[in-house]
Amino acid sequence: MDEFRPDYEPARALGAEVPPEEAADVLRSAAELESIFDVPVRVQAVLGRSAVEVSELLKLAPGAVIELDRRVGEAIDIFVNDRLVARGEVVLVDEHLGVTMTEIVRQERG
Repeated sequence: MDEFRPDYEPARALGAEVPPEEAADVLRSAAELESIFDVPVRVQAVLGRSAVEVSELLKLAPGAVIELDRRVGEAIDIFVNDRLVARGEVVLVDEHLGVTMTEIVRQERG
């Protein structure tokens, strides 16, 4: 799999449309962040959640179905280091599952 490089056309990588007069600022900002490019983060794509009792969990066997709190076609949540950052859809990439971001979640700073 190709390595994601935020310094490669960062505006396009983020799905942003950047006016030409702001492109230099975006590239400069990305260059300033270069020192953190190798910092590992944990990314989770959450299809849904369910609450079950331990006794029910112990009864599960192959083929068992656990009902989730999402409907078919509903966006999934994308977390980075346990913080909701986006919503997206599950996609098939070659023979692997992937996630495409459809919405960036903006959170208010406290």
